[in-house]
Formats: sequence, C-alpha cells, structure tokens
Amino acid sequence: HHWRGLKIAVQRRSPYNLTELERICREELEQLPKNRLEDQTKKLHKDMKKSTEADIAMSKAAVKISGDLLSNPLCEQDQAFLESMTALDTAMKRMDSFNQEKVNQISKTVIDPLKKYSSVFPSLNMAVKRREQALQDYKRLQSKVEKYEEKEKTGPIMVKLHQAREELRPVREDFESKNKQLLDEMPKFYHSRIDYFQPSFEALIRAQVVYFTEMHNIFSELTDQIDQAGLTDEQRERENEAKLNELRALSIVADD
Repeated sequence: HHWRGLKIAVQRRSPYNLTELERICREELEQLPKNRLEDQTKKLHKDMKKSTEADIAMSKAAVKISGDLLSNPLCEQDQAFLESMTALDTAMKRMDSFNQEKVNQISKTVIDPLKKYSSVFPSLNMAVKRREQALQDYKRLQSKVEKYEEKEKTGPIMVKLHQAREELRPVREDFESKNKQLLDEMPKFYHSRIDYFQPSFEALIRAQVVYFTEMHNIFSELTDQIDQAGLTDEQRERENEAKLNELRALSIVADD
C-alpha cells in the first residue's frame, strides 16, 4: 500500500514540472519502508548473532563452574558432596550440548537467511541510484528544451529545439522505464518479506521449545538427585542463615 500511495500522491499533487515531480517523489519516497526494512533486517541479524554468542558463553561458563566445584578438595572428603557435584557437572555438560544444537539450528534457519536477505539491499539501492541519475539527466535535457522553447522561433533556434527534443526523448523513456520498474517491483520485494521470514521464525520457535523442554527434563532430574526432600526454599534459606551465623560466631571472623 505504500507504493500505491506514492502513485496516488503524485497524481493528487499534480506536479507542473520536473522539479516539482522530483520534490514530490523525494518527500514520498522518504516515507516508504525500504530503508526501515533494511535497517531492521541488519539489526535483527546483529542481535540474533549476539544472542547466540551469549547463549554459548552462558553454557560454557556453567560447565566451567561445575568443573571447578567438582575439583574442589571437599569432594575428596565428603561423598555426598562429590555425588551432588558429579550430578551437577553431568547436567551442565548436557545443557551445553543441547545449547550448542539449538545455536547451530538457529544459525542455519534464522541467522544465515537474514544475512542472505541483507545481501540483496546493495543491488536494490543501486537501482534507486540509477533511477536518480536518470531523473537528473531528464531534468537537464528538459531544461534545455524549455530554454529553446522560450526563445524567438528563428530557423536556427527551431533546429536546436528539434535536436534537444530528440536528445530528450530516449532519456525520458529511460527514466520512465526505471521509475516504473521501481514502482512495480519494490512492492513485490517488500511484501515478499513475510513469506521469506516466516519459516525462519517458526524454526526459531521450534528450536527454543525443544531446548527448554530438554532443560526442564535435565534440571528436574538434577533436582531429584541433589534435593533434600521436604525442604522449602524458605527452610533452606533459614538453614543457610543459621549456619552462616555459626561461622560469624567464631572468634577468628568476629568483628573487632
């Protein structure tokens, strides 16, 4: 509807010469969605890459932490602690594996298609520039014709006017062709974005659903392995606070 609006706007405002036509087209073209689509596509591609990089960093950090805990000397002294840390380390490695699968899937089905879509815009922008150059050539020769039309109709002037009109004709046709091509094809390109991106976004949702389903299973199993039955979060908090108070009561950590 944006492109149809451009055609209607030009007709409604009835430009009386090329300068007025150029001004109207510039004003209307600034409101068209091409540039916004390009900016949004590039931003989405950048944000998706940052998101997957952060995902990988998160799961790698979790594996590092569980590994550090597993190598803690306390594991050599307390069998229950060793079993808990072993369960945690196994869970974190499983999480990292599923996370990597999710990121690989998103890269193939979302990030790569976004990158390929973005690669179209330079050609699109070049087509707009070619139309702009054709308009400038059209304006220059139209001005030349108008200059001769204003002069006294002598023989030499009429010859020059005829030559100027002949020179103008293919240039005008070239501009009209390029302008029509943009007005016809840009809407098709713009509206194709939905059909192009919908499979990618559906794949993104599926990848997230699979990943978080697996995370629920992993952490449910981990909870069953290390959780003390019957304790609520509030009870655990009180228990930890009591142990911390015992530590604070030791003379070596007492406040002066």
